Amino acid sequence: MSKRSILVIPDPVLRKVAAPVGTVDDGVRALIDDMLETMYAAPGIGLAAPQIGVLDRVVVLDVSGDDEEKQPMALVNPEIVWSSEELSIHNEGCLSIPEYYEEVERPAEVGVRFLDRDGAEQEIRADGLLATCIQHEIDHLNGVLFIDYLSRLKRDRVTKKFAKQARLAALEKA
Repeated sequence: MSKRSILVIPDPVLRKVAAPVGTVDDGVRALIDDMLETMYAAPGIGLAAPQIGVLDRVVVLDVSGDDEEKQPMALVNPEIVWSSEELSIHNEGCLSIPEYYEEVERPAEVGVRFLDRDGAEQEIRADGLLATCIQHEIDHLNGVLFIDYLSRLKRDRVTKKFAKQARLAALEKA
């Protein structure tokens, strides 16, 4: 296992659509392990492969509390098969948009089909924080960021802030 670097906006990889995983093999399991180590070190509750520059449809998450036993999950080729009409609002953040949080409205419950780390097909029903986290991470696989749910003004403000930081960092390296 090794910790990987997390891409930050405006990195263009974050806007690309990830490709389906053909077979869950040792390489995919190693990716899952690296992603979990990276997510826990960040610290975060979810991470999608594109956030570390890998355009595969893989997400990891763990919404257990700080005082609870870790409950890591890996979802390969996840797809939402149904969602509730009822909506919920959560204050979301993203490891690729550090230290920025906004309330986002999403379906309160979702049904998700995916392959587990052994390649077995699974289906779960999720609600609360788990439902929000799954939807957030699946969005990453489709090149969508949580800021895309915000008003244009808020989205433009945060995008410009991070673009400016990236330009300044590039100048410091030069």
